[in-house]
Amino acid sequence: MRNSSRFSLAGPAILLALGAQAAIAQDKFPSRVIRITTAAPGSNHDWGARFTANVLTPRIGQRVIVENRGSISVEYVSKEAQPDGHTVLFYGSYVWLQPLLQKVNWDPVNDLAPVTLAMSSPNVLVVHPSLPVKSVKELIALARARPNDLNYSAGGGGSTPHIAAELFKYLANVRITRVNYKGSGPSMIGLLSGEVHMMFAALGPIMPHVNQGKVRPLAVSTPKRSRLIPELPTVAETLPGYSSQAVIGFFVPSKTPAAIISTLNREIVAALKTADQSVIANAGIEIVGSTPEEFAAFIKSEMARMREVIKGAAFSS
Repeated sequence: MRNSSRFSLAGPAILLALGAQAAIAQDKFPSRVIRITTAAPGSNHDWGARFTANVLTPRIGQRVIVENRGSISVEYVSKEAQPDGHTVLFYGSYVWLQPLLQKVNWDPVNDLAPVTLAMSSPNVLVVHPSLPVKSVKELIALARARPNDLNYSAGGGGSTPHIAAELFKYLANVRITRVNYKGSGPSMIGLLSGEVHMMFAALGPIMPHVNQGKVRPLAVSTPKRSRLIPELPTVAETLPGYSSQAVIGFFVPSKTPAAIISTLNREIVAALKTADQSVIANAGIEIVGSTPEEFAAFIKSEMARMREVIKGAAFSS
């Protein structure tokens, strides 16, 4: 009985000690290198992750580095990374739209905790110069006259260019064939080389090729004209209701303590909003910055909106 009493008294003491140690660990966060896990090099994800790493490092007193794991980044952070805030995911709509397209190994709501919606960028509908169209209206007319003859490039199922193109097809009632590439870089090369006719490309990476006349821009994918290229019309000016943009945010594993998520949110948003905005604008990106709750609500609303569109468009990934 005496031994039993000792253990019953020791149990709560041990739990209290462990709780105190956990609290101290959170207070000292970050205590080592933070790794931003993201998509392949050459993408908006990669640029945004490296920019964030550069401006965040001096604020938090720890190195922030970038790991390019491609699409497996999502599964890695949601299933394998420790929930201590030292491994974060920087990714876009693939996180919450890919589960609507096919079975995946993560749940965007239950396996990941949103930190902040960090950046947005319009996609630009561009065509190869050999295609005889100079507007969205002309492109739709050509596609209707030549069903299944035109094609577009996309860097993987569930990627923003894929979603943007399939939404375009659905609303315009045209049949255009998807050509899949391993990443946004190769998909852009496919367009530049003339292997494909068109794509929805991230603004920053495509603009040098637009300026050199290697591709022809037709419209931006956002509901309103972009302040970065206000002279370019929107797709919605021809197809009312069309809206698609690249948004990228930060996530951590779902069991990450709320105090750590709050610290990450505060420091990331502050670092981005106090950074040189001209550098960001030149990359074709706009800073958003949101609370975790706002980001979670955005994801929920986008999943609800796109679920019906995806069903109607009969997506394949």
